[in-house]
Amino acid sequence: MNRRVPIAAPLALACLLGGCLSWHAGAPAEPPEEGAFATLRGTRVHFVDEGEPGQPAVVLVHGFASSVGVWAGLRPALREAGYRVLALDLKGFGHTGRPAPEGERDYSPAEQARIVRALMDARGVHRAAVVAHSYGSSVALRLALDAPERVSHIALYDAWVYADQLPTSFHWARAGGVGELIFAAFYQERSEDKIANAFYDPEVIPQALVDTVEEQVSRPGTRAAALAAVRAMRYEAQEARYGEVEAPTLLLWGREDSVTTLDFGERLYTELPNAELKVYPRCGHFPMIEARRPSTRDLLAFLAAHGRQPAPASPTAAERAPSLPPEGAPGAADGAVDAADADAAAEEPDA
Repeated sequence: MNRRVPIAAPLALACLLGGCLSWHAGAPAEPPEEGAFATLRGTRVHFVDEGEPGQPAVVLVHGFASSVGVWAGLRPALREAGYRVLALDLKGFGHTGRPAPEGERDYSPAEQARIVRALMDARGVHRAAVVAHSYGSSVALRLALDAPERVSHIALYDAWVYADQLPTSFHWARAGGVGELIFAAFYQERSEDKIANAFYDPEVIPQALVDTVEEQVSRPGTRAAALAAVRAMRYEAQEARYGEVEAPTLLLWGREDSVTTLDFGERLYTELPNAELKVYPRCGHFPMIEARRPSTRDLLAFLAAHGRQPAPASPTAAERAPSLPPEGAPGAADGAVDAADADAAAEEPDA
């Protein structure tokens, strides 16, 4: 009986401070203005599909506590260059559902990668370039490991893919009761300060980014889903396999990133067999915003260098989902960093 006290007490305190963590599998109160929904592996997933089926496809995977909106400045550049853009909100983030874990349908990078692959299947995309940011990089690499035939090449912005990158609080959160206490009491606090720490120059942070993060972390089920994702960041087995990733990989890194420091970029560069590393001075954790011009230039050059042939369609895509109509009604856009704000945030000279 006494052994249960250390767990029960933090749980009770967590409920008092921030309410017991709960799940939310249904539709958001305010559906997004753009995109559509598909139910994939038991999760209602919000996605955006821009372009034509015959164009080479690029799949965009956002990071932790983020959404498709982080790519607002990059998506137009990819479309103008002739790419089909497929972007999604990962399970537990943005407008995608936050269902309780069931069986193998957890919040691990492996499960997130299965959802990405399921979306590609549903949209008739058999093979694509995968572009990811931060935590999304662990999803992209897992996709490349589990289904290498689906990934032509990879670009990773400030990748979060190693156990050594996890902060102490994430390790504490693995303990029952302790994680609930941390996320109930602190996950929604000081969003603006947390974002500022991820930039080299906080003056360039788009206010739309701050507003969006504050709004989306308050959505039902967010804290429970974020805690589940943190507890599933068990990278040891996955990182031991990074040498197996054969796809050409571009690493784009902010030199002053304090979230995923450059030494991890250099480490990943040495472990991936076919990688190149681009480093941007006066830049933190978001090169797609803070170093938008040079990083976008390098990304487009990398994509072009590895061919622009149309990706073959999945043989059974037409049978599975010929058009996949939206499942939700339109509403307010999620996580969208206004393109003008993103432009204003990137007025530094090309690096």
